[in-house]
Amino acid sequence: MAVLNQAAAISFDSLIISLVIVFVSAAVIAIQVSKQFLMTGAEAYVGGSIAIVMIREIAPGFVALAIGARAGTAISAEIANMKVTSQVDAIKTLKIDPVGYYFSPRILAAAITVPMVVLIAELIGILGGLLVSHATIGLHPARYINSVWLWLSTRDIYISLFKAFVFGIVISLVCATQGYETVGGAKDVGVSTTKAAVLSTVYMLIADFIINIIFYL
Repeated sequence: MAVLNQAAAISFDSLIISLVIVFVSAAVIAIQVSKQFLMTGAEAYVGGSIAIVMIREIAPGFVALAIGARAGTAISAEIANMKVTSQVDAIKTLKIDPVGYYFSPRILAAAITVPMVVLIAELIGILGGLLVSHATIGLHPARYINSVWLWLSTRDIYISLFKAFVFGIVISLVCATQGYETVGGAKDVGVSTTKAAVLSTVYMLIADFIINIIFYL
C-alpha cells in the first residue's frame, strides 16, 4: 500500500506536467526540423528524426527533470520535516528501520512508475511532432509514421526505459537521503529541499552521460 501511495505521489501526480513539457518540446523541435528538412528536400525524414530525439533523450530526460522538480523536492521536504520534528526518532523507538520505512517505498515506486510515464511521454512527443509538422509544412501523417518505423528500433525504446528506471532510482534516493540527513529547523528543511533538487539533477545528468557512453559510443 505504501508503494502504491508513493507511486501516485511521484509519477501519477507528475504525469500531466511531464506530458505537457514533452509535447511542447516535440513541437519546438518539429518546427525547427521540418523547415530545414523541407529546404533540402528531406522532409520524409522528419518523423524519424523527431522520434529518435524524443526516445533517446528528450522524453527520459525531461520527464525525470519534471518528476525531480515536483515529486523529488516533495520527498525531501516531507522526510526533512519528519526528521526535524523528531518523527524519525519516534519510528526508531518502535524498532522500525527508518531507512527501510522511508526509502524503500519511494525508491521502488519511482523505479517502477517513471518508465511508465516516459513511455507515455514518448508517444505524446511523437504525436506532437506529427501534428506540428503537418500544420507547418503539410507533411502527410503516413510519411511521418513511415519514417518513424524506419528509423526507430526496439533497442532505443529499451534503452530509454532503462534510463527512466535509473533516473527514478537516482531522484528518489538522492532526495530521500537529503531529507533524512537534515538537522536543525524549518530553515534547514528548505535548504535540504533546494540541495536535493540540484543534486538529483546533476546526478541524473551524469547517469545519462554514462548510459549514453555504454550503449551508443
